[in-house]
Amino acid sequence: MKQPGFFDVEERLARLSGLGDQLEAFSRTVDFEVFRPDLEKALAYSDGSKGGRPPFDPVLMFKILVIQTLNNLS
Repeated sequence: MKQPGFFDVEERLARLSGLGDQLEAFSRTVDFEVFRPDLEKALAYSDGSKGGRPPFDPVLMFKILVIQTLNNLS
C-alpha cells in the first residue's frame, strides 16, 4: 500500500461520488436546516458566558442520528 499523497482525498471523494455517496444524496433531498429552530428550542443551550467548550451544531448531530438509524449503527 502506498503512502497517501496530497490529492488522494479528492480522488477518494470523487470515487465515493461515483458510487452514490449517501451524504450527498441526503444533502440533495433533505433540507436539514428546517429542523434548526426546533432543535435549538429543545436543546436550550446556555449562552456560553460561563466558558467551556462550545456545543456541537445541533443540525450536524441530528444528521448523525438519522444516518446512524438508517444504517443500524449504535
